[in-house]
Amino acid sequence: MSEQTEFAGIVNTTRLMSRRTFVKRASAFTVGVPVAASLLAACGGDSQESQAPDATATQGIIPTVGNVSASPPAAGTEAAGSTATGAMSAGSGGTPVKGGTLVVQGHTEVASLHPDDAQPWVHYVLVRNIHEPLVDLDYDYQLTPVLAVSYEAASDGMSYTFTLQTGVTFHDGQPFTAKDVKYNFDWYKNPQNAAVLGTDFAEIGEVETPDDETVVVNMTKVNAAFLPVAVTEMMIVSPAVHEQTGKDNYTPQAVGTGPYKLEEWKAVEQTTLVAFPEYWRGAPNIDTFREEVVPEGSVRAIALRSGTSDNPVWALQATDNLAFIQEDKFDVTRAAGKDLLFFPLNNDKPALSEKVVRQAMLTAIDRDRLVTDLERGLAVKATSNLTPAIVFYYNPDVKQYDYDPEAARTMLDEAGWVPGDDGIREKNGVRLAFTASLITGDQRRRATAEVVQQDLKLVGVDMQIEERPAAAITEGLPSGELESSLFDWTFGAAEPDARSTLRSDGTRNFSRYKNPQMDELLDQGVAIVDPAARQPIYKQVQEIVAEDVPFLYLMYYEDIRVWNRRVQGRPTEANNPIFVYAELYKFWIDDSMNSVT
Repeated sequence: MSEQTEFAGIVNTTRLMSRRTFVKRASAFTVGVPVAASLLAACGGDSQESQAPDATATQGIIPTVGNVSASPPAAGTEAAGSTATGAMSAGSGGTPVKGGTLVVQGHTEVASLHPDDAQPWVHYVLVRNIHEPLVDLDYDYQLTPVLAVSYEAASDGMSYTFTLQTGVTFHDGQPFTAKDVKYNFDWYKNPQNAAVLGTDFAEIGEVETPDDETVVVNMTKVNAAFLPVAVTEMMIVSPAVHEQTGKDNYTPQAVGTGPYKLEEWKAVEQTTLVAFPEYWRGAPNIDTFREEVVPEGSVRAIALRSGTSDNPVWALQATDNLAFIQEDKFDVTRAAGKDLLFFPLNNDKPALSEKVVRQAMLTAIDRDRLVTDLERGLAVKATSNLTPAIVFYYNPDVKQYDYDPEAARTMLDEAGWVPGDDGIREKNGVRLAFTASLITGDQRRRATAEVVQQDLKLVGVDMQIEERPAAAITEGLPSGELESSLFDWTFGAAEPDARSTLRSDGTRNFSRYKNPQMDELLDQGVAIVDPAARQPIYKQVQEIVAEDVPFLYLMYYEDIRVWNRRVQGRPTEANNPIFVYAELYKFWIDDSMNSVT
């Protein structure tokens, strides 16, 4: 069957897992939490079940996309065009209330409000409420139109046509038009801008604007990840502002079309947004949204209990998570984690450049103890880059590294790394030592790093720990300035394409990993639309990661979110809990439901 024939109609063939089934599985953290296998679609085309993976085997959440329409919903209602089915929390009569302030707390500074830097969750929750994409992934990994009323993909996958919402304005009063969309696409695809997300825009060719409400994106190659990755990542900035500020000076003047506009930005203290009265979907219910910087997880938990915070944006300590789960005062949502907790290792550094050294280090780390003792079972051990939650693409049959310090010592001995007088190994004058730069004040990941530090020292590896601001780490790793860190990063959730993180020239390749075979596989995977044809490619990707160990992959935290019940209008269940923040304009405050009164 030709690729052009396969391109049409394949995404509507796999049924959705019910939310209730998902939550039961997520709570037990079993391997059964799905995400989208392929999110591309063409206009027209009949459902062709014989061409898609077996629904029972994959249990995949496959959005109904293609020629999708959406009209602006009223504030406080479900967005038209969304296929999400989760119930919304409701307070007194379920009637939205206007006014109030929603306070959340993050673990690190908000270094940027530019959409190109929205990967950290502490950035995302703010950036997404200032800006909006053409199409978004919602909290159930469903593609849903936002600034686009509809979109269509050509049958050969070589062009996409977006029809835009009308009556949308930026926060500065300028109208939103097709030219604004073209500006954003052109900025990301321009290599001179060195965008963090640039890898995801590499296949975009000429962007046309036949009129103010139409955008046509021509592709240089088929890219199966274009809609679920590039389009959803590209939150629209105002060209009038961006042309003046550039990326580096954009944050203090951030302007988008979102429900909230920037009032105050203090990177290491707090960022405050206020409701945009002229928001095209209707003015948000909550007047003010503030994110405070509180590095210590224990302090964020205390703030929840005292009522000074409504929600921690990033993970609490495992003991606090367990306590909130076992109580009945707060709302707790749980989902299988898709973000890999890992130590990126600068593969260019002599001490970290040998595969056997990295394999030995992974063998020396008692990852089961990390899961059971540190995380109290609220995590699952990693076997490669992809989580078992991604049922269809996950490959359990990869090289395994069971905890065996004696085997790790033997591997290092045979590779010529000899213990020195202080017990730290050396080879050709190079000490087997490196520094892991952790985010300042991050209690949770520091505890993990300290356990790993002890495990590595027992086999003759010296890992020092230092703290740096998050921005310094995210800049220092890809540039090669730093040696290691400890990060949560998604190597594939809604879409398994990992070019930005695993390709030799990937903009988020924090380990500076280079493997021509991996590059070739990643390029093949993104050029194929049929999930069944893509599956063996991404399973092989996992095999290579498990063989090369470019980074020390540890585990996937269970995604646990705790909310004060006074925050109403929220989805009560979510496969992707952090994305509920895209629904913030629908939330409202009902103090009669307050969890601390």
